[in-house]
This record gives sequence, structure tokens and C-alpha cells, in this order.
Amino acid sequence: MALTRYVTEMGMGVDVHGGDYTKAARRAVADAIRHSSLNFFAALDKSPNDMHITVKIGAGDPGAVDTAAVAAELPYGTVSVEPQVGGLDVPAATGNDLMVIVNAAVLVCFEE
Repeated sequence: MALTRYVTEMGMGVDVHGGDYTKAARRAVADAIRHSSLNFFAALDKSPNDMHITVKIGAGDPGAVDTAAVAAELPYGTVSVEPQVGGLDVPAATGNDLMVIVNAAVLVCFEE
């Protein structure tokens, strides 16, 4: 069966102090889904648990993203997290702190 995408949501998250890419990624996912209400489950004869969700994360250091922690931000479905290079790192003027900005794209698909 093929997957068909029904939803694409975008979000941004920031860790202002500390350079925590996972914290920023979790905030980006929360931002992406915060204003969503999916009302098509009955029309598709599907449940929230039928969703196949891909989360694409853009971070300055993709290897520093805890993908399991990011996936836990989504309460339903089968979730995969794909970190890649992106986002923005902003060093402090003093050089002893780092602000990280992370982008997220949350893609929701169903088997058809």
C-alpha cells in the first residue's frame, strides 16, 4: 500500500540559552501541531493511530537531536524523526553561550 500525505505542518523552536538542540526541536514540533485540529478521521475511516508521521528536523547539529524525545511530542500514530542540517546557531556576544533555532516539518500520511 502507498502512503498519501494529508497534512503538512511547520514549526520553529528555540533554546535561548544552552544550545540544546533536542529542546529546540521539541518546541518546534509543539509549535507545528499546537494550532491543528484534524477532523477527517471519520471521513477517511481511519483513527489517529493509523497516522504515519514523519518529522523532518533542521538543526545546526542534527546528531545532537534525541529523536525519541522529539517523537514523544506526538501523541498518536507511528512516528519517525529525520534530523538534517538546517536551523540557525547564534553564539552569544561573550562567546560562552549558544542560542539554537530549529525548524520542524510534520508530515502526516495514511496508507491508501
